[in-house]
Amino acid sequence: MTAPLRPAARGIPARTWFDFATVLVALILYSIAWPTLFVTHEVSPVTAPLLSALAAFPILFVRVNPALGWAISAGAALLFSIGLQPGADNDLPFQVVHVIVLFVLLFAVALRAAVPIVVVAWAATSMLFATTMPGSDTGPLWGWAMGFGALALFGYLVRILLASRRKLEHQEEVTELERARRAILEEKARIARDLHDVVAHHMSMVVVQAQTAPYRIDDLDPASRAEFESIGATARTALNEIRGLLGVLRSDGQLPEHAPQPRASDVPALCASALRAGLPVDWTVTGDLESVPETSGLVVYRVVQESMANCARHAPGAAVHVAVAVDPGEVSVTVHNAATATVSQPGAGGGHGIDGMRTRVVAVGGELHAAPTLSGGFEVSVKLPTH
Repeated sequence: MTAPLRPAARGIPARTWFDFATVLVALILYSIAWPTLFVTHEVSPVTAPLLSALAAFPILFVRVNPALGWAISAGAALLFSIGLQPGADNDLPFQVVHVIVLFVLLFAVALRAAVPIVVVAWAATSMLFATTMPGSDTGPLWGWAMGFGALALFGYLVRILLASRRKLEHQEEVTELERARRAILEEKARIARDLHDVVAHHMSMVVVQAQTAPYRIDDLDPASRAEFESIGATARTALNEIRGLLGVLRSDGQLPEHAPQPRASDVPALCASALRAGLPVDWTVTGDLESVPETSGLVVYRVVQESMANCARHAPGAAVHVAVAVDPGEVSVTVHNAATATVSQPGAGGGHGIDGMRTRVVAVGGELHAAPTLSGGFEVSVKLPTH
């Protein structure tokens, strides 16, 4: 009848997975940096673990504080180039692991830090590589500056793209909430109009009976005649106030509804009309539909109408069964559709039909239950008072 709601997100959050992956990468880089440090530089076994940690572990700050991680890594790289002697077969001032960590942290700084910090990190990293790498002179400075500038610019563009996407998602959430709120308000206004038509019918009957009573009852004394006139005047005033309230609830430009409101006895005709329109529906009626009061009967009609519309919209081609049972003091309605291979995606068509039906049912003191069935279909069941 309607597509199932999207389940709430479960499992481990994405940030936890990212932190776990970061720790794993840091340990892998550390396991590479420690043994290879003896090949790339002349160090003692005592200082090797600490120096390897300075090369690999700053990447742990990539999410929480990339600017701090970059500062630690860049400072350690400068100390390596000044205080450590490269090995016989190595010309680099610091390890390749260190270079990778600096690249990743600079990209993260461009992705998350303030623009002035991004500029400082880009300039300092370019200067560090230009002055410490082999063959340093004026030329390589511009080369490193352009290379790291491209990396920082790419990170900043990704940052803008992600910010735009988050803003769009937030706007879509706000729009969806506003659409749901508007749908509920429109449904409440429609309920008010329907109830007005029901109440106005009875009030009009009171006015007519009060005005015609002096002509239908013989030998009516003046006091009784004045009482009937007072009843008629009070009923007319109440009717006019109801019509004024209805004018406030109507949308701009919407014309009044003069057609009689549907009743529970109109449900078979509604189902027959849906069957002629191509909906595979069958229906059963138990009890006297004429005995259902106008208010509850209107809700019964609207529930069946909306439920069949949802069947056609969300489960096209599925067989639909409508059952209405009138018992002493209660009327129950069940609309069930069978499983179908063609099911619309969640949110198709607005997704506010069940909310509107529930609002109607609760307004007259009833109960509504809507849920998927074990066989793969969907069922809406309603119980309404008839008193």
